[in-house]
Amino acid sequence: QVQVVESGGGLVQAGGSLRLSCAISERILRINKVGWYRLAPGKEQRELVAINTSVGPTNYADSVKGRFTISRDNAKNTVYLQMNSLKPEDTAVYYCNVRGTSATLSTFDVWGQGTQVTVSS
Repeated sequence: QVQVVESGGGLVQAGGSLRLSCAISERILRINKVGWYRLAPGKEQRELVAINTSVGPTNYADSVKGRFTISRDNAKNTVYLQMNSLKPEDTAVYYCNVRGTSATLSTFDVWGQGTQVTVSS
């Protein structure tokens, strides 16, 4: 029932910015963890950053530290990934993962379908 939809990807030139959104399809009682991941061609999926509600934010991956910022808007049931100073090596499919408890007290652990980010030099 709970679904996650990423948006905001696209084509951008190196040095540009994109803002990814991760929208959750229903009201959530509690989000335990929300994170952004990416999968680049020929590489393994990598966690970029996440927020653990009970613990706090994780460290940013070294490759994006200082350039990417995660944020959450509880009222809109949405999390964001602001990506600045994009590099060609940032080209990947970006995924949002959300774990938590729904308004009906069901637990969930869902992934979005991914959004493509392509950075040209």
